[in-house]
Amino acid sequence: MDVRLVQLLGSFIATRSEYVLARLEFAALHPDRPAPPSIDRLPDASERTLRERWPFAASDLAAARLYLAEYSVPAGESAPQREARVRLERTLRELDGYARAILWVQTVEERE
Repeated sequence: MDVRLVQLLGSFIATRSEYVLARLEFAALHPDRPAPPSIDRLPDASERTLRERWPFAASDLAAARLYLAEYSVPAGESAPQREARVRLERTLRELDGYARAILWVQTVEERE
């Protein structure tokens, strides 16, 4: 397996852990909204995980991006609520970046 994929998967796994905390914080501070979708936990940065589990994590990430796209910032959002939203947005952007990079490396590997 390409070293770049191992590193990217490792970064995705670490950032997904940050997303779990951001998701819980967001849900706790926005009790009137459904919680953001969870993202599948990848057990390790291996070829087997990439083959068997990555499609589920990528699908979950798409659902989380859609959730955030549909989320409208309420008028009168408190500072803690705003901070939780910003943290959630940041972790989703990071996850999205890693997912795009993983797809790119996979595409390059297939061409070789």
